[in-house]
Amino acid sequence: MIRNAKPSDKSQVLNFCQNTFSWGDYVEHVWDYWLNENLFFVYEKQFPVGICHGFFSKNQIWIEGIRVDPNFRKQKIASELVNHAESIGQKNGALFSLMLIDVENLTSLSMAKSLKYDILETWNFYSLEPKENSNSNVMFAQSFDESLYPYYVKSWRWLPIDSPTISELVNQNKIIQSKIDGKFSTAIISDSEHFDNTLIITLFSGSEKSSLEIILFLQNYAKQNNYTRIQILTKEELFNFEFLEHKLSFHLLRKNLV
Repeated sequence: MIRNAKPSDKSQVLNFCQNTFSWGDYVEHVWDYWLNENLFFVYEKQFPVGICHGFFSKNQIWIEGIRVDPNFRKQKIASELVNHAESIGQKNGALFSLMLIDVENLTSLSMAKSLKYDILETWNFYSLEPKENSNSNVMFAQSFDESLYPYYVKSWRWLPIDSPTISELVNQNKIIQSKIDGKFSTAIISDSEHFDNTLIITLFSGSEKSSLEIILFLQNYAKQNNYTRIQILTKEELFNFEFLEHKLSFHLLRKNLV
């Protein structure tokens, strides 16, 4: 019933993924990437009726892209796909399984709860428009306290932060900070692996003033480096700003696999 996805599944799967969200879906854009990562699963009933993708990072498996054909919902297909991904994770030494669900997606949240997932954190997604502006009060970080920030976002996957990761990000000038009135805001910059010219930012906001400095820097950074989109993920609710738009809020859910 559950097997690895193959290229010939694409048209059938995309057919039932067209209207997943109000704006469509992103599966067609990541299909080839997911196939190459080898943890792309299909639920088959003579033909594909569900999919799920997994991604290993350190001691966890990230579960994403859970889709079920509307004609085959309420048959626990999504739950079986998640359980399959978890079992692969356990065999490979994963201690945790994580996933991200829209706070308004009550059906998926109910499924996650039934599978013993707990809400770990709630995150907000903002889009920011690139724009040339004057210099901002921002510096590239030379250190980073991983105990304060256990995760960062890379291509919409919440990945654990450890010392080697911090060293790599610092060496690449991918961690920026602003300090105003003794309060720090910090951001981690990453390029989307699946979408061209897209910056993905993990923002840890210490104050409105210092976060604004980071936002101004990011606008200018994106404009100068020919990025067309800036996506900001943060646990905080940000302030009103002309070029900043709140899109969605998500729950980050985690399950112990041991």
